[in-house]
Amino acid sequence: MILITVKFKVLPEHADRWPEVVEEFTRATRAEPGCLWFDWSRSVEDPEEYVLLEAFRDDEAGAEHVHSAHFKAAQQTLPPHLAATPRIINVKVDQEGWSSLGEMAVDGD
Repeated sequence: MILITVKFKVLPEHADRWPEVVEEFTRATRAEPGCLWFDWSRSVEDPEEYVLLEAFRDDEAGAEHVHSAHFKAAQQTLPPHLAATPRIINVKVDQEGWSSLGEMAVDGD
């Protein structure tokens, strides 16, 4: 699986409406057959920073995402809302999904 984490520094005037700005891109990406998850979070330390955690089945699914019409549209529509170029970590993981964090196991789970 390909695991990607991206930090987006959003302009202050767009920070509160960022989920709305990325709504169509998010919905289209989640509908891709090779997308395992595509989840946004807002930083608790910096209200102008959003973190995107995404995963794709394999290289082919990642390539399909990057070449999709909605990705190309996002390349045009998202940058005007940003204060800086997004920062990314992109790794291949020999895993197919989430594992349990045994060090914090919950009884009955």
